[in-house]
Amino acid sequence: MTIIGARGPSRRQAFRVGPTAVAIAAVLASAILAGGLAGYRVNLTPSEPLGIWHIQPLRRAAAVGDIVFICPPLSATMQIARQRGYLRSGLCRGGYAPLIKTIVATAGQHIHIDRSVTIDGVVLPHSALSPEDGQGRPIMVAISDSKVGRGEVFLHSSLPGSFDSRYFGPVPASGILGLAEEVLTYAP
Repeated sequence: MTIIGARGPSRRQAFRVGPTAVAIAAVLASAILAGGLAGYRVNLTPSEPLGIWHIQPLRRAAAVGDIVFICPPLSATMQIARQRGYLRSGLCRGGYAPLIKTIVATAGQHIHIDRSVTIDGVVLPHSALSPEDGQGRPIMVAISDSKVGRGEVFLHSSLPGSFDSRYFGPVPASGILGLAEEVLTYAP
């Protein structure tokens, strides 16, 4: 008994799948590019919920409580962080991807870092410091006692292993790309 077509798709059928796959890939790539140009970003880090976010223009001074997309400054600390895999590749100066973080202090506020972060004498929840990263490497703390300078912000994420201002200190507010607005996210 012979089963017709048991040998799989003919060359002609296989050839049709190739252009279809290329067309689908082209449409997806175009959608991703258009989304990026329109201010949409995909967050794959656990610092904030995973998923699609939109960058909203910030038309006022940055304020405590704002969740922002921000390009980290070029510094030795950020270069080490990139080498260790704390920062992803992206389009910010230095080849870093923007961070999504919450602003917890602005110019003039007093920051004290010991075992956790204190802002103006109040302990910041979920701010305990880790002496080492997930690979057992020591993590340096950039500051221990200072005021946030003019034009700077202090960033935080409640995720215990987050790389934020606990470790690299205040950053220039000029790096803020905009407010981070959740579009389609999932918090594991």
